[in-house]
Amino acid sequence: MQTQFKKDLQYYKFCFYGFFKNLRFFDAFLMLFFLGKGINFLEIGILYSAREITILIMEIPSGVISDALGRRKTLIISFFAYILSFIVFYFSQNYITLLAAMILFALADAFRTGVHKAMIFQYLKINNWSIYKIDYYGHTRSWSQTGSAISSLLAAIFVFYTERYDIIFIASIVPYMADMLLIYSYPKYLDGEIVRISGEKVVQRFRLVIMAFSQTIKNMNFFRVMTNLSLYTGYYKAVKDYIQPLLVLVALSMPFFAYLNNEKRIAITIGVIYFIIYLLTAVFSRYSGKFTNLFKHLSKPMNLTLTIGLSVGVLTGLSFHLGYYVWPIVGFIVIMMIENLRKPVGIGLVANISKDESMATTLSVTSQATSVLAAIIAPIIGWIADIYNPGIGIAIISIILIIGLPIYWLKQKNI
Repeated sequence: MQTQFKKDLQYYKFCFYGFFKNLRFFDAFLMLFFLGKGINFLEIGILYSAREITILIMEIPSGVISDALGRRKTLIISFFAYILSFIVFYFSQNYITLLAAMILFALADAFRTGVHKAMIFQYLKINNWSIYKIDYYGHTRSWSQTGSAISSLLAAIFVFYTERYDIIFIASIVPYMADMLLIYSYPKYLDGEIVRISGEKVVQRFRLVIMAFSQTIKNMNFFRVMTNLSLYTGYYKAVKDYIQPLLVLVALSMPFFAYLNNEKRIAITIGVIYFIIYLLTAVFSRYSGKFTNLFKHLSKPMNLTLTIGLSVGVLTGLSFHLGYYVWPIVGFIVIMMIENLRKPVGIGLVANISKDESMATTLSVTSQATSVLAAIIAPIIGWIADIYNPGIGIAIISIILIIGLPIYWLKQKNI
């Protein structure tokens, strides 16, 4: 199928939204920032779990609020919360302030996740481009991954010259302020149907959205697709940052840049590796639509990528445990690429079976399922990592999820 949607001004606004959103300079150094604060892997896992539990609690209300009161305002409020969390991270001195910053970040995530996707899918429907939703979303997501690639290099520069990880949180405020202005420029019709903020009308609108959402979740296909999509994304979120301590070992073991101190060598290594990773994931996101067209039924690429991703996780964990450097790095890269290859397909499937008036709510509940899984997986890996090492934790979790494959395996009749 050839791409037949128009790359108009709003297309580029959607793309630049993702680009600015992913200029989160702390991403490539987040686990190292936490380790530098003197906390262990289990405590880091608890921070990740607290983030996901907060998202879990707030995901449905945030989706309903955005559908009922307007998506643009919801996103702008979300970015205010992000900026506040960055400030708290920067000034954090103990575990409690780190936890508070993580919860603020999660609140922002909860009010953002699903809302922007709903705006994209509404725009496609208005222009009769809905059949291209996987390809279109893949294009916009590739810009997000490009932003992550650029972010990694810039973050490496910040860390290189300051030899501090906290500065990258302050730097992240600038692109997020730019995104707020960009969202404000979106056409008002992308807000969806909005009611005035008065008691009776708001309650009535909430009821309508909840009823529409209830009709959506009665469809068992939704649950099957949601589980298949959310399982891998939750797994990905829980394991992806463990590449960072591995890259530290690589940086300190290489003969390159031996004249630099450890912090500068780590900054260069992580910045370059993450830049390469995100360029690859950008390509995979962009061509997810073409990848999908290789299959007659969408259940096949979802099942295939899930199986390969978890299998690679086992090999990555074992090679990490055995002290290899190259193979686990390759494994982490494959895990990340698969997430960006399959996510546009899964999001498109979820959108296909959602009611239009509760699109943000339905997409949010998909993210909520991801949060449940990530909240469970993250502290388990952290606990095992403290007892043995991260490689054993990743391998054990991957094997457990592979054993459960029949539970979330998609069948052709479900799509």
